[in-house]
Amino acid sequence: QAQLVESGGGSVQAGGSLRLSCSPSRSTYRSYCMGWFRQHAGKQREGVAAVDTDGLTSYADSVKGRFTISLDNANNTLYLQMNSLLPEDTAMYYCAADCVTPTVMEEDFGAWGQGTQVTVSS
Repeated sequence: QAQLVESGGGSVQAGGSLRLSCSPSRSTYRSYCMGWFRQHAGKQREGVAAVDTDGLTSYADSVKGRFTISLDNANNTLYLQMNSLLPEDTAMYYCAADCVTPTVMEEDFGAWGQGTQVTVSS
């Protein structure tokens, strides 16, 4: 099973921006469909966004217009550009892979990273 490594989390004030990155620990691993999920403290993990190598994307309603997911096929790196951050975006963010179609449904993904924390202060 692929190991995914996230980076780019941190603390930011409301209205600010962060960019998360995710790469596989094995350079030979390729996934044609990847996504981002998040988990608020004490709550279940929820889908944020997903993308495939054809550029098809899906987003959770709560992040539409603020977050942008992208997949750099050449570098095998997944990104999540997060703008206009809100305190309610505070969560642990997880990279996921091995989906067939880009959905924000957890059960559609077969590989997961360890997560990176995003904290947005008001």
